[in-house]
Amino acid sequence: MPQAEATQEKIATNASNGHGAGDSGVNAVTSNAVLSEAAPGSAGEVIIQTNDLRKIYRAPFSREGKTALHGLTIDVKRGEIFGLVGPNGSGKTTTLKLLLGLIKPTAGEVSVFGRGPDDVAVKQRIGFLPDGPYFYDYLNSYEVLDFYGRLFGYSADERARRSEAMLDMVALNKADRKRPIRTYSKGMMQRVGLAQSLLNDPELLFLDEPTTGLDPIGARQMKDAILNVRAMGKTVLLCSHLLADVQAICDRVAIISEGQLVKFGTVPELVGPSQRFEVFASGIADSALAEASKKGYQHEKQPDGLVIFHTTSSEQLDDVLSFVRQSNGSTVDVKGYSETLEDVFVRSVKGDGR
Repeated sequence: MPQAEATQEKIATNASNGHGAGDSGVNAVTSNAVLSEAAPGSAGEVIIQTNDLRKIYRAPFSREGKTALHGLTIDVKRGEIFGLVGPNGSGKTTTLKLLLGLIKPTAGEVSVFGRGPDDVAVKQRIGFLPDGPYFYDYLNSYEVLDFYGRLFGYSADERARRSEAMLDMVALNKADRKRPIRTYSKGMMQRVGLAQSLLNDPELLFLDEPTTGLDPIGARQMKDAILNVRAMGKTVLLCSHLLADVQAICDRVAIISEGQLVKFGTVPELVGPSQRFEVFASGIADSALAEASKKGYQHEKQPDGLVIFHTTSSEQLDDVLSFVRQSNGSTVDVKGYSETLEDVFVRSVKGDGR
């Protein structure tokens, strides 16, 4: 491909020098067998923009339809992992299809790299891992990647180098790479799908449920691979139902429900600071605990004499710490608890009437 010629030699060199990852999963994820550096562009540059995006599905010869998206306005910046989450039927898949140019919006605007998503020049700069990727089941992983490498116009040597590098990066066991795809587990299929999505050295990666079907170790390796992609300056848009994964690796998150944007921001902004605390104290007399009850400080005394105070605000935390000091007690430990993204998600969706 003409666009790839300038970077093929650099990528090929990286790939050919990066085969030392071996069969161990976690080390393979962070091996040198990685993609080339990101294309020129400033960090923080907006590369995906939707403005009042709407989509209505209508049956043939019918004026009535179902509104899948109601005026969605979001932006995705270069170099970030952006999470798109929502319940089933919320509009996630519709949004993804619109961004990929697979369907047309009913109204509103959508741009990727400043162009329409169906522009061929955009297609050359993106990668896509669908939920439940499917490949010809009689091929092995090398043959699958070789097939897609042909579509990108790479030479036989280039296809071999890229295929090995990508399979190392997603930590697919070398012993499994020559087995037919039909013998693969769902998790192994996910790994091959990620390798295929990275084959063309994309600047922007769309991932739909990338950790589905993976065991805890495999899921961790997949998340490490995604973080490695971001570390190279790539941008990732991640759709997932696994909110713990989204909270762990995403920079910003959009929560949509019934086709509407209900929450949008960085993970710290959505989750907020710790508001629930536990104070572990020792040396508190029973008379002091009686006074604590009068002040409304919730507490429980353990058999070993340790007292656990439960507070629901930072202001109450300060009051309890002062009370412990004034009671001649000692503060042993303080633990803070904040909401999880799942808490925010459930509350947001319920607040939307679902």
